[in-house]
Amino acid sequence: MFLCIKMRSLIKFVIFTVLLLVIYLQQPLLADTVDKASGAKVFSANCAGCHINGGNIIRRGKNLKMRALKKYKMDSVEAISNIVTYGKNNMSAYKDRLSESEIQAVSTYVLKQAENNWRKQ
Repeated sequence: MFLCIKMRSLIKFVIFTVLLLVIYLQQPLLADTVDKASGAKVFSANCAGCHINGGNIIRRGKNLKMRALKKYKMDSVEAISNIVTYGKNNMSAYKDRLSESEIQAVSTYVLKQAENNWRKQ
């Protein structure tokens, strides 16, 4: 009888632990989905006016396509975040208009879109 109770407790513990592990492992996937959605939303509201589909209506060569990002050493989230935050030449700074998390989200979104050649997903 005592052994049976211990075994039940052990089984409950194992099941509970496995469920927690499954939930924990899914968090990054959920966070990526939220970041992509919020990044797309920030891009649409603040960037698409000049950078529709990764282009650039002001300076054609300075677009958000991977070839240009690599050419200008802007092919990392850090580099994109920096230019979004502080601006450069014709590119306005957004540090006073966007939060740090919005800047990170839109920077991640831009890099992912460039990696996918700005194809709809």
